[in-house]
Amino acid sequence: MTSQEEQVGQRRANLDEIAKLGVEIYPRTFERRHTINELVDAYGQHSHDELEATRIETITSGRVLGIRAFGKANFLVVSDGRAKIQVYIRQDSLPEVDFKVYKLLDFGDWVGVQGRLFRTRTNEFTIWASRLHFLAKCLLPLPEKWHGLTDVEIRYRQRYLDLIVNPESRRVFEMRSRVIAAIREFMTARGYLEVETPMMQPIAGGAIARPFITHHNTLDMDLYLRIAPELYLKRLTVGGMEKVFEINRNFRNEGISTQHNPEFTMMEFYEAYADYHALMRMTEEMIAAVARATLGGEQIVFGEHAISLQPPFTRLSLRQAAREAASRRLGREIADAELRSRDAVAALARALGLEVDPGHGAGKITTEIFERLCEEHLIQPTFVYDFPTEVSPLSKQTPDDPDTVERFELYIGGFEVANAFSELNDPVEQRRRFEAQLSIRARGNLEAHAMDEDYIRALEYGLPPTGGEGVGIDRLVMLLTNSPSIRDVILFPVMRKRE
Repeated sequence: MTSQEEQVGQRRANLDEIAKLGVEIYPRTFERRHTINELVDAYGQHSHDELEATRIETITSGRVLGIRAFGKANFLVVSDGRAKIQVYIRQDSLPEVDFKVYKLLDFGDWVGVQGRLFRTRTNEFTIWASRLHFLAKCLLPLPEKWHGLTDVEIRYRQRYLDLIVNPESRRVFEMRSRVIAAIREFMTARGYLEVETPMMQPIAGGAIARPFITHHNTLDMDLYLRIAPELYLKRLTVGGMEKVFEINRNFRNEGISTQHNPEFTMMEFYEAYADYHALMRMTEEMIAAVARATLGGEQIVFGEHAISLQPPFTRLSLRQAAREAASRRLGREIADAELRSRDAVAALARALGLEVDPGHGAGKITTEIFERLCEEHLIQPTFVYDFPTEVSPLSKQTPDDPDTVERFELYIGGFEVANAFSELNDPVEQRRRFEAQLSIRARGNLEAHAMDEDYIRALEYGLPPTGGEGVGIDRLVMLLTNSPSIRDVILFPVMRKRE
C-alpha cells in the first residue's frame, strides 16, 4: 500500500469516526456571521486591548490548512481562499463532541467556527473557539507542499486543487472578473447594447478559422460551434441597432499554445457610422480605462518588459512593418512593389527562410512575413493597420488601393490583442470575396470562409458605414496579470487526454 493510499484510508476512517459521534458528516447548510476575509479586513489590525475591550463574537467557516498542538493548546489555521485566520482550540472551552471532532480533522477539511476574537501571547490574531462544526472531509491529501503547487500540469487539470493551495491563482481569476466588468461598464457608458448571438451556427463565419462540427439529431443537420459572432452582430446593425457588443466564447479547431486555446473569450462590438480610425481611438481609451479600473494605473509589467498603456498608441502599417523587418534581415532595401508582386514576395519569403504555400497570393505571403518577423517584437501597444485584401474577406477596401483594406490589429507584449476593420457593406463585393474564399477552400484550405447567402441578403437591405472589432479577453487578462500562458487565465483549459 502506498503512502497516498494509507492517507486516504486514514481519512476515510476519521470520517467514519465522526459519523459515529452522531455528527452530520455532510450538513446541508451553515450560517456564518463573517467571512474570514471580512474578519481580517475589519479587525486584523486591532490590538490585544481593543479586542479584549470589544469582545467581538463571530461565526465563520473555511478550509483547514494547518493543525498544531502544544500541550493543552491546540490550533487550526483556516482559510476562505482569500485570507487565513488562526483558531484556538481548548478542550475545556468546547462541547465534548466538538473536541472529539477536532481530534479527527485532517488537512483540507472544511469546518465552521464560533468564538471570540483575541490575540495570543505571540500577538497572533485568533478566534478562541467555543464551537467547532464539521462541514466536509477532504478525503484526498493535499500536495505535500500544501502552501504552493508548482506542477503546471496538475494546476490546469485540477484547477480546484490549484485554487486551494495557490492564492495567486485565485487573484488572477478575480482580476479576470474585474476586467470583464470594467469592459462592460466602459461599453454601456458609451451607449452600447449588450446582446447574445448563436453559439451553434449553420455556417461557420466571421473569421478565417477551422470550426468544430456537431449534429442536431431532430433537425438532422450539421451545425458549427461559432468561430466568431461577427456576421450575426452585423445583421443587428442592419436591423437598426447602431451600437452592439457581446462578450462570449468562440471555438476554433486549431492548435494549442501559450496564446491559443480551442475555446476562448472575445468581446466583439460594432458601431454604425464609425471607421477603423475611430475604433483605434476608442480601443486605446478602453485599454487604458480598464487598466486604471483594475490596477489603478496605466503602467504594467509583462515578463521582462515594462509596458505603458497610456494613449496614444504607436501606429504602423503592415506592409511598412514587413518591409522594414525584411530589409534589416536581408541587409538591403525592400521596395513596396516587391510585396505586391506574387513572384517577387514569394522569392523574398524564401530568402527569409519561410516556406511558401503554392495557393497563397502576395497579400497572404506578405502577412506571413510580418507575422514571422515582427509580431514578437511589438511589445509596447502598437496598431498595425492596412492589411492585404486577400487575408481580410470582410473588410472595406481603402479608397485608393483595392489590394488593401481598412483593418488594424493591436499588439501588446508581442501578441495580438484586438482585430478591427471598417466593415465591408457592399453586397456585390462581399459576394465576390466569399467566392474567392471558396476557390481557396477548393484548393484544400479548410480555414477559408464559406459562402453565407443570408448574410449577403442582409447586406442587400443596407448596412450603414460601420466599424467592428474583436478584443481577446484572455490575452488582455494575461497582460494585466503578468501571466505567461493563456492557460493561466482560463479556469478549465483544454488539455490533452491522459492515458
